[in-house]
Amino acid sequence: MYDIRSEGRLRRVFQVVSGFGDRLQYSVYVCDLNPSELVRLRWDLDDEINPMEDSVAILDMGELSRQTTIGFTFLGVRPDLPDSGATII
Repeated sequence: MYDIRSEGRLRRVFQVVSGFGDRLQYSVYVCDLNPSELVRLRWDLDDEINPMEDSVAILDMGELSRQTTIGFTFLGVRPDLPDSGATII
């Protein structure tokens, strides 16, 4: 998921992310990445975003066959999230 404040950076971030996954919504993608692909995605995004203005959220949903805790990783501006009891819709 991303929120990019500049049209030029938005186009570049779109190009990066679309090479790694499938678009679910305008700025939301689902990607099935191995650890090295995730490192590459983060590296490529770090080159394109302005960390003082833009926000990228990486949600690791774990393996679909296992019950896992979902964790957020943010690059750039981090939104305020509830400490507990949150439902993601």
